[in-house]
Amino acid sequence: MRHFDEIFEIAAGRKGGPEALDALLPTPASPQELANIPEDRWLAQLARSVFQAGFNWKVIDAKWDGFEEAFHGFDVGRCAFMDDEAFDALLSDTRIVRNGTKIASVRDNAAFLLELREEGGAGKVLGGWPSDDFIGLLDLLKTRGARLGGSTAQYALRFMERDSWIMSADVVARLVAEGVVDKTPTSKTALRQVQAAFNTWMDQSGRGLTQVSRVLAMSV
Repeated sequence: MRHFDEIFEIAAGRKGGPEALDALLPTPASPQELANIPEDRWLAQLARSVFQAGFNWKVIDAKWDGFEEAFHGFDVGRCAFMDDEAFDALLSDTRIVRNGTKIASVRDNAAFLLELREEGGAGKVLGGWPSDDFIGLLDLLKTRGARLGGSTAQYALRFMERDSWIMSADVVARLVAEGVVDKTPTSKTALRQVQAAFNTWMDQSGRGLTQVSRVLAMSV
């Protein structure tokens, strides 16, 4: 596995030099900034990522104002206690994509966020989770949330500006090239190997998951 500086050099060579590459790297929000984000915005992003999964993102984006209206601004309490009549109404609501399983996930994820209130709240738990155990956060979302496995949770967290990685094809290609994994990591063993590699590169570079992930992607 190469030192991060070597991978950075490869990416910089592709992007016009170190300064140009640095300018392309986003700065994640701080844990305090994330803790201050209202829980309805967390639910909105989880819902958006669930509906985008396996679907044309442009269609979801074009309809998003309708989603906000149909789900009452993603009010967590109201969504969590959605009754059958409200659910059935959403199944015929042309403002949204009428996928029953994904509509149900909004209700389930709202209930999940209500549970997090007892643990400090969505912003504190999801935003303050240590980056050196990102796989633990992904497991939390997968096991306690609804339809938040695979890359869905990764994209949701990235769009919330939470420090995160995304296992894109380019990131996986670099991980394979560095001998970290031999394919897209899905098993717990492979994910632990990925976490260990990212932790090493974070220590070497002083950068977080988001920037390390972006550099890996741009090195391919």
